[in-house]
Amino acid sequence: MPPDTSPYPGSPPAGPLVALAFDFGHKRIGLAVGSTLTGTAAPRPAIAMLPGGPDWAAIGREIRAQVPKVLVVGVPYNADGSESVMAGAARRFARELGTRFNLPVGEVDERWSSIEAGAALKHQRASGQRRRRIQKQDIDSAAAAVILTRWLAGEGDLAR
Repeated sequence: MPPDTSPYPGSPPAGPLVALAFDFGHKRIGLAVGSTLTGTAAPRPAIAMLPGGPDWAAIGREIRAQVPKVLVVGVPYNADGSESVMAGAARRFARELGTRFNLPVGEVDERWSSIEAGAALKHQRASGQRRRRIQKQDIDSAAAAVILTRWLAGEGDLAR
């Protein structure tokens, strides 16, 4: 991967690239894919957690299918800015992603991403843009899209 020539620390590397984002949870991991070229993110189907932890095979299939150059993980913080109980687990997941798939992993404050995602999905349903019912995995992946959109906008950091 070329060196980060972005003018702001933590912003996406210069040049177009595909990024894959994760909204880590104990039951499911929401996924979204996006591009620095378009600055947009789209939800992908969520991956269920296995009894022993993440479904690494399913994550690997998604990485091979999307061919991202960077991975982004949402780290949950409390309203006051302190780390939530889940922050440590999300950071361990991020480290394991980087190790297993040999890709740089960025982190973004995911505070309120699920609320923002749920509200957007409800609006789509009310307006007729979305016909099927909203399920929890839909919210998880929409939250991953919010996380990735934030990263694409320059929030968070990129571990090197």
